[in-house]
Amino acid sequence: MNPLLVKNDTIIAIATPIGEGAISVIRVSGKQAIKVADIFFRGRSKLGNANSHTIHYGNIVDDKAEIIDDVLVSVFKNPNSYTGEDSIEINTHGSPYISQKIIELFLKKDCRLAEP
Repeated sequence: MNPLLVKNDTIIAIATPIGEGAISVIRVSGKQAIKVADIFFRGRSKLGNANSHTIHYGNIVDDKAEIIDDVLVSVFKNPNSYTGEDSIEINTHGSPYISQKIIELFLKKDCRLAEP
């Protein structure tokens, strides 16, 4: 894969062991991370307007505005994030089904699965 394309990608992955805990953390990192999250996040305000290093309560909804789950979303804006890019962490219930549904939503909107 072309390293220049990878550097500009927005990636998504589960950051916690699948099915092991009550909470699952899904990380999204890259240029479009916050923009894509705003498509599916419903809270008090848009994540794009949030300050870096803040946590926001709301829901992740699908394309039909049906609630997938209640979530906490952490926002980290570049360059002051672990990756140096915009990134978010979605804290959702630990169900593998819920995590997979959320990942599927993001994959439809300019994200790809992170590689090992």
